[in-house]
Amino acid sequence: MKKLIISIITISFVYGQNPAFQQFSTLFADIVEDVNQSVVTITAKKTYATNKDIRDFYRLWGRDIPDSYQGKSLGSGVIVDADNGYVITNHHVVFDNGKPVDEIIIELMDKRMFDAEIIGLDEGTDLAILKIEADNLKSVKVGDSDKVRVGEWVLAIGSPFSANLSHTVTAGIVSAVGRDNVMTQGGDKYQDFIQTDAAINPGNSGGALLNMAGELIGINAAIISGSRSSAGVGFAIPSNIVKKVKDDLVVKGYVVRSFLGIYMQDINEDIYEAMELQSMRGTIIGEVVPGSPADKAGLEESDIIVGFEDQKINNGSELKNLVSNSIPGSKIKLKILRSGKNEDIYVVLEEKSVDGLSSVGDTYRDKKFGLTVANISDALIKKFDIPSKSSSWSDGSDLKGVVVTEISSGGVAEQAGFELGDLINRVGQKKISNINEFINEIEQYEEDKKILVLVKRGRASRFLTLRR
Repeated sequence: MKKLIISIITISFVYGQNPAFQQFSTLFADIVEDVNQSVVTITAKKTYATNKDIRDFYRLWGRDIPDSYQGKSLGSGVIVDADNGYVITNHHVVFDNGKPVDEIIIELMDKRMFDAEIIGLDEGTDLAILKIEADNLKSVKVGDSDKVRVGEWVLAIGSPFSANLSHTVTAGIVSAVGRDNVMTQGGDKYQDFIQTDAAINPGNSGGALLNMAGELIGINAAIISGSRSSAGVGFAIPSNIVKKVKDDLVVKGYVVRSFLGIYMQDINEDIYEAMELQSMRGTIIGEVVPGSPADKAGLEESDIIVGFEDQKINNGSELKNLVSNSIPGSKIKLKILRSGKNEDIYVVLEEKSVDGLSSVGDTYRDKKFGLTVANISDALIKKFDIPSKSSSWSDGSDLKGVVVTEISSGGVAEQAGFELGDLINRVGQKKISNINEFINEIEQYEEDKKILVLVKRGRASRFLTLRR
């Protein structure tokens, strides 16, 4: 005990007398003072329907409960464009149960509050762009996340647990970069996380991760913990990904991505031994999509991709990120192993069709049909158990079309035989991939005309008709 007290006194004396530690402390405080105004607290509100069986049970015993109730969730955000009022946050902060939340309220550091509208959503990177109409905003300076080094100091700012704890600041170091397989729900994710031991808790989602220059290097997104509170393992989406997603969503309404057209999986011990490989590095092709860039370039099943341009490939996630971030139409070199021999294959990448829920127009309701449809998303695939051809890694979904999410009782769609979870992938003679294409085709038909619609239900397909 005596030694411990002496150690504490000694350390305190050294720290107190050393100007370097004082400067370090001042640096932290200066960064927080400068950036705090750029971090916001987000309250998301959504109305949920009370389970019918629960309502009936309580009413049987003479207790009446409401048909619906309002839920709230808390998150954080970062102002990245003060002139236009753009705020970055996480997709999961403003999106729940297959649909955007009903109301989003943003509270600034000075306690001003604003309603926010969704400008764009990208489920694949777990990012969302919001917009508020406000004056005297301050945007954060965005840094280059490619320059982040393991071991450097970082600060995290957000609103953990409660709005009363807004603008909480924690410090730590960068524990690792390039982390993947963090968000395990859903297959079509683009993961390249910065790992940090700075405390990140529920409510911090969408908050800022800053370097010692006061620059945004990441958007806090996830934690790994058995208790849903910080355990020293937090993850942030790199700022370079944030910048690309934000720019694409604002300009185009969706994120521009390239695709290769393969189903792939990482090299495991069984594959390593069976194929007598020298290393477990790379990703093996399980299937080549017919007519895809990979097919046109001559890639084959069992090819092992070990390089992209001059960069080594360790796993499927790395390849997927590199491909998706490449410019559509670019010619890239893949290094592969085929039958034990090294080869170079040149592939001209193509633009991937819009997937997931990427823009504000992600749901469409036709009152005359009594039908609401939504773009395909991992949440809807899971909710309605829509079968999909998949493997460990996929850089392009085989599911195309829109999902029926609501049907009005007694409406045209119900009478025509539509059901919740139906996947509409053809209107008339035209294949459709998203809501915009669905609307465009529907609007081609005149009043009272029958519209032939191809629906995938389970693993079977059938034609149904709608009358305009």
